[in-house]
Amino acid sequence: MNTKNKTYRLVIRGILTAIIILQTMVPFLGFIPIGITSLTIIHVTVIIAAIVLGTKDGMFIGLIWGIFTIIRAFTSPTTPLDITVFTNPIISVLPRVLVGLVAGVLFTWLYRKTKKVVVASIVAAIFGTLTNTVLVLTLMGTLYTHLVATTYGVDASALFVTLGAIALTNGVSEVITAVILTPILAKALFAATSLRPETR
Repeated sequence: MNTKNKTYRLVIRGILTAIIILQTMVPFLGFIPIGITSLTIIHVTVIIAAIVLGTKDGMFIGLIWGIFTIIRAFTSPTTPLDITVFTNPIISVLPRVLVGLVAGVLFTWLYRKTKKVVVASIVAAIFGTLTNTVLVLTLMGTLYTHLVATTYGVDASALFVTLGAIALTNGVSEVITAVILTPILAKALFAATSLRPETR
């Protein structure tokens, strides 16, 4: 990797790290509170990092997202579940890191087969988004069944039906957002720098 590529990577990594911190800490920049849940758009930043910089950097940006999710949950909770559920790194950090892993691995694999940035970006965006949505809700329901059920006002036996409905409604919006933004931003970053999918 030449010096120019290293410089671009360092700059983009720094910018994406700053963006993910702002998105996590400032409401409506990366998440939109809706009652006792939030509609998340931060995952797009992690997916972009995984596509443009590679899987390891995607996981790193996901890690930053997770760490600052915990900090925000302690310092400025926006939902009743924040202080208990989202201070647990298994829920706040693990799914975020796996977003970068899934998006990076899928993009790399598909790009090698198709040589099409847009197609590979869309697939990475879909599965990266679903990784976060499905894992966070599943872990919430599994680890904090009674607390989450009480918060949502449902019986524990019906909790996963409720969480499934949330996954369907929020998940669809989050996937659509990622599918629209990811290819546009990825292509723009590849065009604006000397970075290429083959040399990440």
